[in-house]
Amino acid sequence: MKIMAMIPTYNEAGNIERLIQEILAISSDISVVVVDDDSPDGTGKILDRMRKTNPRVHVIHRVGIRGRGTAGIEGFQYALKEGADYVIEMDGDFSHKPVYIPLMLKEMDTCDVVIGSRLLEGGGEFGRNIMRTWVTQLANIYIRIILNLRIKDCTSGFRVFRRDVLDAIDLNSMISSGPSIVQEVLYKAYKKGFKIKEVPIVFEERMSGESTFNFRIMRESLLKMFVLRFRC
Repeated sequence: MKIMAMIPTYNEAGNIERLIQEILAISSDISVVVVDDDSPDGTGKILDRMRKTNPRVHVIHRVGIRGRGTAGIEGFQYALKEGADYVIEMDGDFSHKPVYIPLMLKEMDTCDVVIGSRLLEGGGEFGRNIMRTWVTQLANIYIRIILNLRIKDCTSGFRVFRRDVLDAIDLNSMISSGPSIVQEVLYKAYKKGFKIKEVPIVFEERMSGESTFNFRIMRESLLKMFVLRFRC
C-alpha cells in the first residue's frame, strides 16, 4: 500500500518541518510531496534540506506560478505518477492535525473519499474568532445549495482519495486556479458516484505564519460555485 500526503505551501517555514516529521512518523508506507509556490520565507530551503536526508520527502518548486488550485492539481498528478494508492490532501499550516490520518485511512475500507469534517458532531474549530467560524458555516450552506451536495463540510481541505477517484475526475480539465479547487474536486467525485464519507476533526488555527485568505479570495471562490454547477 503506497500512501502520499500532498501539501501545497506558501510561507510555511514555521510549520512545515514539524508537520512532515509527524506525518512520516505515522507509517513507513506514507511519503509526502510538498508543492511550494516559491515562498519568500525560506520554506523551499527547509524542504530541500529534508529531501536530501529522507527519500520519502518530495518537493515541487513552482516559480512564477501561484495558486491553491493549480498547486493542488500538480500535487495530485505527481502523487499518481509516483504510484500512490491513496492521496492525503492537507494544509501546511498545522490546522490539519496528522493525528487524524490513521482514522481517515481506516475509513477508506468502506468508501472512496474521506473528508475531515469540522461540522459533524465531535468536530469543530479551535483558536479561531467567531466571525471566521460563522463564515465557514454560512459558506457551507451556500455551497451545499448551489452544488446540491449532501456533505456537511464542503470547504474542508483535509481529505483522503483513492487513486481511482483522481484518475476518474480528469485533473487536466479542472477550471479552478484558486481555493475553489477544493469544491471542484469534491463536486466532480460526487457526480461520478464515488462514495464520500465524513469523519469529525477539530480544525485548529495555524501555529505560525499568516493566512493568505481574504475577502476577495472568498468572494471569487463562492462565485465560482455557479460556474462549477453549470460547466462540470
